Amino acid sequence: MPLSRNEFAKIISSLNMNPEQENQLVENLNSNLPVKTSDVYAVDQNLPKRFNNPDCFQGYSKKVINPLYRTTNQAYGSKKPTVHEMPTAFHGDNRKFSEPMLKMGMYRDTCLNTRLDTSRVMLPSANIESQDRMRFHQVHLHSRGGQ
Repeated sequence: MPLSRNEFAKIISSLNMNPEQENQLVENLNSNLPVKTSDVYAVDQNLPKRFNNPDCFQGYSKKVINPLYRTTNQAYGSKKPTVHEMPTAFHGDNRKFSEPMLKMGMYRDTCLNTRLDTSRVMLPSANIESQDRMRFHQVHLHSRGGQ
């Protein structure tokens, strides 16, 4: 169940915040502006906007699901994130590994396949070769990679 604005304000006041931050947060709550992560927590300067503003996330439906078939993932995923669940730091990876793939494309094998396909079904004389023991063993040893 979501918190009311008064309950949320009590929780915020219990945090160790300086009075200016607390006053600004209370003003935001009273003016119905969305609460940002930076209003509650100290965040990095390079934090993307989507992490600083949890209200920008869309797609949380109010569709009622049969309680007999409701999973914990559905219960967790049906709620919008709050400022308390948003990350306060962002450490993005560099694209050093995938940059050459973007320039040249994926590897393609352009070799000529010269191996003879020797399946029992594809042999023209499968019955005759099964009777000729030497040829039968040669064909099946080579088709299995020499095992």
